[in-house]
Amino acid sequence: MQRSFSRMAKLVFDFTALALWITGSSLFAASAATSVLKAKQEAEAQGYVFPATHEEIVLAAKKEGKLRVLTSLQPKTFKAMAASFKRHYPFIEVSAEEIIGPDSHHRFLLEAKAGTATGWDAFNMAPEFYPEYIPHGKKFDLLKMALQKILAIPPAMIDPKYRSIISLATTIYGVGYNRNLIPENRVPKNWEDFLKPEFKRKRFLLDVRPTGLANFVPALGEEGMVNYARDIALQEPVWTRGSSRGFVALTGGEHGLFLLPFYQACLRSKEKDLSNSLQCKLIEPVPAMLRNFNTIANTARNPYSGLLWFEFQASVEGQKIIDEYDGLNSFIYAPNSGMAKATQGKKLSLNSWDTIQNTGKWEQMAFKALGFPRGEEGK
Repeated sequence: MQRSFSRMAKLVFDFTALALWITGSSLFAASAATSVLKAKQEAEAQGYVFPATHEEIVLAAKKEGKLRVLTSLQPKTFKAMAASFKRHYPFIEVSAEEIIGPDSHHRFLLEAKAGTATGWDAFNMAPEFYPEYIPHGKKFDLLKMALQKILAIPPAMIDPKYRSIISLATTIYGVGYNRNLIPENRVPKNWEDFLKPEFKRKRFLLDVRPTGLANFVPALGEEGMVNYARDIALQEPVWTRGSSRGFVALTGGEHGLFLLPFYQACLRSKEKDLSNSLQCKLIEPVPAMLRNFNTIANTARNPYSGLLWFEFQASVEGQKIIDEYDGLNSFIYAPNSGMAKATQGKKLSLNSWDTIQNTGKWEQMAFKALGFPRGEEGK
């Protein structure tokens, strides 16, 4: 009798626990559904498009079946990215055209404003012209979709103000030097060291496009950046144009030091340097800038395929491809990304979402402070 009572009590306990678990799960599901519905209503009230489930996005992408993008990824990086994406979504055919440099981006913007840039589903955005792209992007609420786990994208990758724009990479700036010409103990340890007399008169290279200098503003303020740029100009650097040309001069032994090149470009050049003379260094605060901005075109024929493309590039797999093929160009806050590891524990001067629209203005300020050295380019 006692045994039967115990067995019955256990059955009642198990049934009660199961009922509570089912009730709790139902309440959780109901709460999640309510949260998504609320987010959808808020997004749509502000003019955004908000697919309520990932399945809805996939089904729409299956109907589209293709995707055409304007990308800043290098051809080899895009090829690897597209191949991996295809394994996840075999029903989407992806084609792309690379866009690089301010001139190409400006030309695309002119076409977009004229209404002739209609063949693209997603396009890359240059930070110099950031505000001008806003009217030409389709208003998908990427941020709310990420927060609601509809898209598996880290929310930090999405512009919190213009919520339809995603950043997939980060640029950082450092120092390159030829260790056969300048020993490590003489390489500047901080940015002020470049102002020492020993580095005056053609002792280091500097790009005439002052993107690195412009990204000192988050740490130094506009006045501090301008003052530093003026002091650097008084050091009479050797003007160059583009990191690639500068690193050729460094590895060829023409010059020993390069101020504020792209750190990623330095690492790529170091891999190719047969003399093993090129070295790359980060100095704090590390100038850094979010980049590889992308949005869905408001004239897109295949917008949902574009959403899946963004999601994949933001994934651990996609970010690993960017690091492997594009030389440490992943997003700075992406979990386990190469960029996150390279900058871990370092003080940054980060041009981020709240300041990125000032990029063009800051570059012009830095350019003016340097004395507009157009005539010195390449010398």
